[in-house]
Amino acid sequence: MKRGLDVIVVGAGNAALCTALSAREQGASVLVLEAAPRNQLGGNSYFTDGAVRVAFRHLADLEQLVPALTSELAGRVDAAPYTAEQYENDLVRVSDGKTDRRLARLLANRSYPTIRWLSEQGVRFELILDNQAFEIAGKHRFWGGLMLRTAGRGTGLIGALLSRVESLGIEVWDTAPAVGLEMFDGKVTGVHVGPPRGPVTVGARCVVLACGGFEANPDQRERHLGSGWRGAIVRGSPFNQGAGLRMAFAVGAQPCGDWRGCHAVATDVNAPPVGDFTKPGDVFKKHSYPFGIIVNRDGHRFVDEGADFRNYTYARYGREILRQPGGVAFQVFDGQVRHLLRSEYFHEECTRFEADMIENLAAQIEIDRTAFLETVTTYNTAVQDGPFDPHVRDGKQTRGIDPQKSNWALRLERPPFVAFPVKCGITFTYGGLRIDTSARVLDRTDMPIPGLYAAGELVGGLFYENYPGGSGLMSGAVFGRIAGTHAGREALQRS
Repeated sequence: MKRGLDVIVVGAGNAALCTALSAREQGASVLVLEAAPRNQLGGNSYFTDGAVRVAFRHLADLEQLVPALTSELAGRVDAAPYTAEQYENDLVRVSDGKTDRRLARLLANRSYPTIRWLSEQGVRFELILDNQAFEIAGKHRFWGGLMLRTAGRGTGLIGALLSRVESLGIEVWDTAPAVGLEMFDGKVTGVHVGPPRGPVTVGARCVVLACGGFEANPDQRERHLGSGWRGAIVRGSPFNQGAGLRMAFAVGAQPCGDWRGCHAVATDVNAPPVGDFTKPGDVFKKHSYPFGIIVNRDGHRFVDEGADFRNYTYARYGREILRQPGGVAFQVFDGQVRHLLRSEYFHEECTRFEADMIENLAAQIEIDRTAFLETVTTYNTAVQDGPFDPHVRDGKQTRGIDPQKSNWALRLERPPFVAFPVKCGITFTYGGLRIDTSARVLDRTDMPIPGLYAAGELVGGLFYENYPGGSGLMSGAVFGRIAGTHAGREALQRS
């Protein structure tokens, strides 16, 4: 057994680093353990767009966080307040009422104070002017309750948090996979570390698990999510193998949440099988589908592309793509929405096909050409007239087809026509550990396991089947800060 510490944090992503900083604020000694090598720190947070869903009452609340939000720019921003009540209601709505209300309310209410705290730690924020707002009549009109991201996106977030951690003298052990928890007299008292740092046991008064779910583990994906998931593209870290969950269950932790659910999106058909740390952020996602149609290889539509803002549908449509023949689909757009497509559709990494006639486009892609052209004709006929407005649910829909398109239905009629082949990319899994509002891990009798806390992706009970965009990073920061605060206090009390 090596030295005794106050708090050990397992993981080095957003949730873990927030935990470490918060525990240090309590005066605790802290060690961070991470399975990845030094050049691959950051977990899934490294690959994100950096979007953070935060409740705010007035635009002035955000001006305090965004240095670039000058009074001149603020005068050109059109954004309704997004209250904590709306935030909580969105979590409830997209989960079909299954979310743990205690955790949802805590996330919503703590989102703004936590953003302020992150700013104090050196994290910088910016408005998402490119992907979450449309410029109309000189105004940036935001939609979908999401306005902020971290400067530098996921890499900027991790860089800022690591810099702060190191400035406070918190040691980070890379290539130090946690393989088990040390127990004594019913309390967690340390972590077993495997090679290459180990085997060694490091003692601590409290341990916080913040090392992600099991999305990078093909066996676990197939076991819990179902057949077909073994071949899904992993959008993030290859080190999220479910180790934290296994360690917690070994000491009696209670499973919680949607173990058959996950955050899964449309990603480029030629994206790497796991996240590429040489490409900052995620350049392979494809999120502009509400302005076109999605068809499978048989040439048929299979989802309502305009069911809601993409913020509230993108995390579940990856699953629908996985269910299609060959696990492949095509997002199809015409020339009238080209200016609305997100930046990822123009990256050099993007796989795309383009033609001046829809028939020529059909000839380029691996699809049932006859069925596809019939789908386009039927869809175009079903589109209803009416005003098109991308920043609201405009109700411009189709009639008489299944699935219908509920909003933003425009006919595919203006060249050039473009198609983007996509597959399912898994981001993180929803099943996890049951925690209380202090982030303590509960056993199967709903009692806290002394000395054990959790934060980030392996917290269960918050997301079911779906997910409001930007709430993942926010959840990691909120519950990471809570876990660090309470673990630090408990450790010092036990000392």
